[in-house]
Amino acid sequence: MLKPGDHARRVRLAVVETHPIQYKAPLFRRLAADPRLDLTVLYAMLPDAAQQGAGFGVPFAWDVPLLDGYRYEVLENRARAPAVTRFGGCDTPGILARLRRERPDVVLVNGWVVKSCLQALAACRRLRIPCLVRGESNSLRPRPRWKRLLHGLLLRQYSGWLAIGSANRDFYRMHGCPEPRIGWAPYAVDNARFAAAAAERAGQRAALRQAFGLPPDALVFLLCGKLEAKKHPLDLLHAISAFQHFSISAFAFFVGTGPLLAECEAFASSKGLPAVFAGFLNQSRMPDAYAAADVLVLPSDAGETWGLVVNEAMASGRPALVSRAAGCCADLVIDGQTGFTFDCGDRAALADCMARYLRDPFLAGRQGEAAARHIERFGLEVAAEGIVEGAWRAVGSGRRAGCTGAG
Repeated sequence: MLKPGDHARRVRLAVVETHPIQYKAPLFRRLAADPRLDLTVLYAMLPDAAQQGAGFGVPFAWDVPLLDGYRYEVLENRARAPAVTRFGGCDTPGILARLRRERPDVVLVNGWVVKSCLQALAACRRLRIPCLVRGESNSLRPRPRWKRLLHGLLLRQYSGWLAIGSANRDFYRMHGCPEPRIGWAPYAVDNARFAAAAAERAGQRAALRQAFGLPPDALVFLLCGKLEAKKHPLDLLHAISAFQHFSISAFAFFVGTGPLLAECEAFASSKGLPAVFAGFLNQSRMPDAYAAADVLVLPSDAGETWGLVVNEAMASGRPALVSRAAGCCADLVIDGQTGFTFDCGDRAALADCMARYLRDPFLAGRQGEAAARHIERFGLEVAAEGIVEGAWRAVGSGRRAGCTGAG
């Protein structure tokens, strides 16, 4: 049996992904540098600016390196309309021949978000290659019985499961996945990059606020991401309207575009609310937004399977107000220490949380320091180690089947 300490032979790990993602590229670089692994990332497609911008409301290319520092291949995508946002947008039947030819020791797939992920799983089953899954599904969203049964059947096909957080781990447990084969590989961002960027911008706060059109002395609540229904951006505007009587002004700061942008702008204008809409910011500009803000707000419903902007904000030294329906809430928000939690859709509760910062102008700073310490537990090194351990466990066990029961 292979052991993690035996470097005489590295585990050949193939990771199947839809497309290069800004959050995962640093993780792949870390995995590629690990002496216990021989990593190859298989992409279903390399999107152009229009395909990348689907859902963002604007075509763009990420301005951070996505393909440097690790080996990758691009599979032939036979979808009629290639896309990263639709299940049928990534169709790569050639993955069977690719895996048969190269014979990796283990394959890691990103859930079942696109057809390519299921094609990879089917190929692994046929070739008797252990297949691990690191998806986003969690136990927070109610599902009909037929879908729970379908998830149970699907989860039995994997050799192991890597949990991105507590709610995701509960999802696997709920479907009878054996505890010893549920690994811990939490969702993470490049904490060091955001912390360094925050330190660089520590003396630029006034200038950044001026550039964004934010008042110099206001308490700024930031909502960052696609302005879409699942993120409930209007909840922040409704909450901000309750603070006309405070001596310290509260300001809503929106970074992102999406289908609800026009509605949010119209509502803020009609009510005369203190709000700024900065539009889409690329990755290199995100530290500017965190430096200009005081508190992150994530009012999302259960469609938010994690919420990596919370990781970014905390790594930048900012606390977060997070809906209890969001996947990251239980792991990242220690109520009263790294931020506050509230029930999704409860605008009064969100306003009460925001009011705490207005009553105590130093609270955001204290919680931000605690958030920066806490997010260290959710770093790339932790996620990488979980993936390495999961890969070695799958190879060492030689198991190919999955769960013992359905949910």
